[in-house]
Amino acid sequence: MLKACLPLYKLLLIAVAALFFSGKAYAQESNAQTYAEEPSSESVHSVPAPRKPDFNEDIYYKHKLEFSLETGWHPINIPFVYNFITGDTYTKWPLSYTLVPNIASVRWHFDGIDGPSIVRGNTDLSFSGTYTAIVRGPETRYFAFDFGIRRNFIPRRWRIAPYFDMRGGVGNINAKGPSGVLYAQGQDLTFTYMMGAGARLNFSPRFSIAGGLNYMHVSNGGLSAPKVHNYGINVYGPMVGIYTRIGKPKAGSVER
Repeated sequence: MLKACLPLYKLLLIAVAALFFSGKAYAQESNAQTYAEEPSSESVHSVPAPRKPDFNEDIYYKHKLEFSLETGWHPINIPFVYNFITGDTYTKWPLSYTLVPNIASVRWHFDGIDGPSIVRGNTDLSFSGTYTAIVRGPETRYFAFDFGIRRNFIPRRWRIAPYFDMRGGVGNINAKGPSGVLYAQGQDLTFTYMMGAGARLNFSPRFSIAGGLNYMHVSNGGLSAPKVHNYGINVYGPMVGIYTRIGKPKAGSVER
């Protein structure tokens, strides 16, 4: 009887062993498939959202040319702002002027937008012809050629861009100092210096307007002394302007 049951006992052991090892193999295969389908957290990286394009790159770019026409009203008379450097008396002369500068310029943007966020922007150079009407004062007009530099501060995706600029040049005024008018200008050949700040509103890559405050100095640099004393003109007031692109838009840009 025992001998007859022994083969059956062996068959049962073989069957149990086969079930055990086949189950273990299935579990390992299932785990491997699970790891393959579910990557570890170490291999998952967050993808940052794409940054929206800045339309200002179609407005301020390298080698862009513009034409601008600006006009101002400068009735406020002050001492020369750099008297602390020249050592002259910080005095406003008794004779007051009101100047109305009209400035036609060609502007060249010689670089693109760069710099950290607080001073991010570009720089343009201006070459200007200026006619200044003198509506208060003994002289009546002033013609000049001016060269200027402006820094445009351009926050990302802002239509409004603040600016700071300076200009200087040489011109001709119908001086009344040689005629004996006290505190008038000493000679016709004069020099000019302007400094201003404001903001520009961009409607599109082609058209813009701007407004701000501008200081204007006119004098002959002492060339008329000692025959005629050099007093100079120092005034400031509001300045507004319009701007339009010269030529074709930037390659690849879309007109807005």
